[in-house]
Amino acid sequence: MPSPELVPGLTFEWTYRVPKKAVVPELYDDVELCRDMPAVLATGYLAGILECACLQAIRPYLDWPREQSLGTLVSFSHLAATPAGDTLRIQGKLVDVTGRTLRFEVEAWDGLDKVSAGTHERVVVDRARFHDKLREKSARLGLPV
Repeated sequence: MPSPELVPGLTFEWTYRVPKKAVVPELYDDVELCRDMPAVLATGYLAGILECACLQAIRPYLDWPREQSLGTLVSFSHLAATPAGDTLRIQGKLVDVTGRTLRFEVEAWDGLDKVSAGTHERVVVDRARFHDKLREKSARLGLPV
């Protein structure tokens, strides 16, 4: 269960420099069509960056590493192209806490433009319990545990 101090209204800001591996042709180098795409921040990678910003904000309120947080919903726009090397500034706000579920509003800007806006949900999980379920699922699928 999240800490009682983790309540709606928490605001945060985080910066992240976009690495070369985050642009479309690099991130999806195993997909032929993507290798010809412009070298701009991939939308999927952007979603991950926004998730990380939210995680950074709540980390002090979790009993880490026993409690961790996993993303369960992303709903973001991708408004502007960002080249590798530019720095994103992410601002967010925790807007709802319902049980173990946390909902955020998040926006991001690069050096010149607003890049993204949207919502994100995370669930606080017990690490050991989560890993037990994952091992069980992997075993049922015949995958290495």
